[in-house]
Amino acid sequence: MNINFYDLSVWVLPLLLAITFHEAAHAFVAHRLGDNTAWQLGRVSFNPLRHIDPFGTVILPAMLLFAHSPFLFGYAKPVPVNYRNLNNPRLDMVWVALAGPATNILLALAAGLAVHALPWIPPGSAQWIADNLKNAILINAVLAVFNMMPIPPLDGGRVAVGLLPRPLALPLARLEPFGMMILIALLILLPLAGSQFGLNLDVISAILRSLTGYVIQAVLFLTGNA
Repeated sequence: MNINFYDLSVWVLPLLLAITFHEAAHAFVAHRLGDNTAWQLGRVSFNPLRHIDPFGTVILPAMLLFAHSPFLFGYAKPVPVNYRNLNNPRLDMVWVALAGPATNILLALAAGLAVHALPWIPPGSAQWIADNLKNAILINAVLAVFNMMPIPPLDGGRVAVGLLPRPLALPLARLEPFGMMILIALLILLPLAGSQFGLNLDVISAILRSLTGYVIQAVLFLTGNA
């Protein structure tokens, strides 16, 4: 797989912005709703270095990329939230969790609108900016959809824990320590095991790709690019 400097330059910037705004949104909403944990740790920040996890953001995606994994994913440094400090812990947990994916959707819409400014960009840099904007729409759509999977510690899992009746919410919340292992099993190990027997078990990835496609189509439609 040949990856040149140009390819890196049009992927890294939108990826860093998407991750940084996603995590900063979690921290900001938590602060507004009563928990200052992330605020005091400097996580309400647009500095990417405050949110990047060396393994989850860099090493893991790179390993999966070069291993030709059927699905690429990674994670940023989790934003610490003490839900007991929130004004209304169960409901506010939902708003804190939704803040990240909602911010990614807003960033995708902003990138879609920015496409209309390309005719005024100098020809020498127009293609580079266009590729950044295209990748920004894709990356933010992927992050929004992926993070809304109903598995803690993903945002969708925390939304589900906050909204489900307590008898259902408590067992789901207890899955959080095993969430990443469950994701790796569903997205990587299961498809790889299926391929050894000639079976296509890449079901979750296929669903995520379809949902991401619908989100991208909606973004393009709403921003006048469809």
